[in-house]
Amino acid sequence: MIEFLEQCIRIPSLSGQERHVAEFLRDEMHKRGFKSHIDAAGNAVGVIGNGTRQLVMLGHMDTVGGDVPIRYEGNVLYGRGSVDAKGPLCAFILAAAAAFDTGRKSEDGRPMLRLPSTDWQLVVIGAVEEESATAKGARYVARSYKPEMCIIGEPSGTNAVTLGYKGRLLVDAHFERESQHTSIPGANPSEAAIGLWNWVNSFAERYNEGKAKAFDRILPSIRKIISGDDGLKEWCDVRLALRLPLEMNPQAMGREIATYQLQSNSGDSPMGGSPECSMKFLGFEPAYRSAKDSTLARAFLDAIRNEKMRPAFKDKSGTSDMNVVGPIWNCPVVAYGPGDSSLDHTPIEHIEIAEFERAVRVLSHTLQILIVGK
Repeated sequence: MIEFLEQCIRIPSLSGQERHVAEFLRDEMHKRGFKSHIDAAGNAVGVIGNGTRQLVMLGHMDTVGGDVPIRYEGNVLYGRGSVDAKGPLCAFILAAAAAFDTGRKSEDGRPMLRLPSTDWQLVVIGAVEEESATAKGARYVARSYKPEMCIIGEPSGTNAVTLGYKGRLLVDAHFERESQHTSIPGANPSEAAIGLWNWVNSFAERYNEGKAKAFDRILPSIRKIISGDDGLKEWCDVRLALRLPLEMNPQAMGREIATYQLQSNSGDSPMGGSPECSMKFLGFEPAYRSAKDSTLARAFLDAIRNEKMRPAFKDKSGTSDMNVVGPIWNCPVVAYGPGDSSLDHTPIEHIEIAEFERAVRVLSHTLQILIVGK
């Protein structure tokens, strides 16, 4: 099992550059008995069964940048994507194949996979661009399928199920004015950008007062800031990222920040007042949280207990494709996968082999509970 994951993470797949890994996963699913293809968005898709009741397992195959040398250290595999999120996606494929392998071979020697209930169809998807604000893969499948249940492939640890993800808003702000001597009063573009950050941070502090849980708080951060001048004008660009709770949707947060832009642009002369401010809002993702008493969640709890572990629920401060498909499909949805999410995007990203194998067993058992009924 771990060799399959190693092969997958050896294929570079930066967000927007996933074609080679998509072809690999399509071919590997075909070898394992899936009906597989690459869809119009570039997602790798494997299907078992023809029923009208769909269960979708939606992972992602793109990664952030940064070379993490692939190596084994004892019972640990290092490599970019081992946790986020090729590990969970490969576990999906292996678990589905294990759960529904009939033990027979087709004429071309491939395993025959069959769902015991003809009512069901299982769809495993490796999505593109989850790590980008576009979420191209998830937005495409959100329009293409209508599942009864959905499992998102993200690291939760083998004993935990993730129910919720915070929302997100990205703000690209540009401050600019004509160049002037530093002795002339008035905020320069860099100071104006800092002023925007201070305003956003103060707004978040007021909103967060009395809210103890991170999932209920606005969490702002500066993702990028760069400034310069050409002798005629000076400028500063800043990107802010806001992680948002259920009660604050991205559009409402954007309107709050837009009031700051209007105030910043109101009235002062270009030579002595605040620089002109322009803003672009993107990455609109509302927070989403699924119920913990659904048939899907209960099946995971039973499967986790079967592995002699104590199950737990989690809420995450980041976002995932759950934010995209959850509000559209409006069905029970949870996120599950092997790996420690604190290793996401880090230079030491790695996964324990035993944990990966245990997650495959949990997923396989969960699928049997949901589709077979045992």
